[in-house]
Amino acid sequence: MTTLKIIFWIFLFIIVYTYVGYGILLFAIIKVRRFFNIGGEIKIDYSYEPEVTLFIAAYNEKDYVAAKMKNSLELEYPKEKLNIIWVTDGSDDGTPDLLQNYPNTTVHHLNERNGKIGAMNRGIAFVTTPIVIFSDANTNLGKESVRRIVNLFSSPKVGCVSGEKRIVDRESDVASGAGEGIYWKYESALKKWDAELYSVVGAAGELFAIRTALYRHVEKDTLLDDFIISLRVAQEGYIIQYDPQAYAIETASANVKEELKRKIRISAGGIQSIVRLRSLLNIFKYGTLSFQYISHRVLRWSLTPVCLLLLIPVLTVIALSEGIMSLGLYSTLFWLQFLFYAAALLGWFLENRKTRVKILFVPYYFFIMNLSVVLGFFRYMKNSQSVNWERSKRAA
Repeated sequence: MTTLKIIFWIFLFIIVYTYVGYGILLFAIIKVRRFFNIGGEIKIDYSYEPEVTLFIAAYNEKDYVAAKMKNSLELEYPKEKLNIIWVTDGSDDGTPDLLQNYPNTTVHHLNERNGKIGAMNRGIAFVTTPIVIFSDANTNLGKESVRRIVNLFSSPKVGCVSGEKRIVDRESDVASGAGEGIYWKYESALKKWDAELYSVVGAAGELFAIRTALYRHVEKDTLLDDFIISLRVAQEGYIIQYDPQAYAIETASANVKEELKRKIRISAGGIQSIVRLRSLLNIFKYGTLSFQYISHRVLRWSLTPVCLLLLIPVLTVIALSEGIMSLGLYSTLFWLQFLFYAAALLGWFLENRKTRVKILFVPYYFFIMNLSVVLGFFRYMKNSQSVNWERSKRAA
């Protein structure tokens, strides 16, 4: 039983560290560094104003073209220095035709559909500016997003900048919207602290930018293009910066089924990324970057969901041995675990019912997140994930 208790505490430590502990540790480190005036913000030259390219890889996005172009042309940056490129591989719904008459906009169409990464690998050859900003067709950018991203590139050590993904915040929402919104707010805080410590570990595909010269063609079966591209920039010695005021906003997934579909794809891509970026696990070579990468990303996509799953039978056996109704340490933890999963079950029951009490959906969303990792692992092992766009349905 002693061995089982040791295993339990190891599992619990990994779980708590992954989802809460790393954030607490990161915040504490930042506070200490601020107190002793170590590090600090990067120096920004606000007069830095190069030409930039807004790059949009799209597949059958005719319903979003008008809104995306209106938003893009209203961005606060000199019009003569903002080039817009759409790469519309495989689109057969009229998307390329709709884009023909917009100013500062070029369209590179190919009838063959090769997925988003295929479009990015092909389209990068048409980028002639020193900075390229990637954005999705179904997201709108904050008016100052381009300006704020470019500001950070005025530091030569910055090779990539990640914007913030924001979910439309409704007064009441269903499980997918409430859970996703709360998750991204927490992620935003972690990214700000990561950036202050050293570097963000991965960019959000809805809005991120790199120095064009640092783009490296990515394997054609890559699932998380934004993650691989940004971290390979970091592996070359540059840092990934983050500005939450440079943001892309979109609606949440229409329901949990759609969100689970999206999360499984991301999880399969996360496992693929761990394999392809395995050299980044070498903390002796990459130091702080490896520490951040393992703590913030690798554990979530590998060990922690397994620990969550195994914790259930391990804690049950220990609690039964102690006396399930004794209210000792382990039996109390057993009932807390039971209540957590009961809350997740309640979230499933309320899944499509809108509520202002969004905290009710946190256990359910947490469960869905970790379930997606398990399902994503099996999808990766079966090599059954297509690289072609699989757009999740979004809430109206």
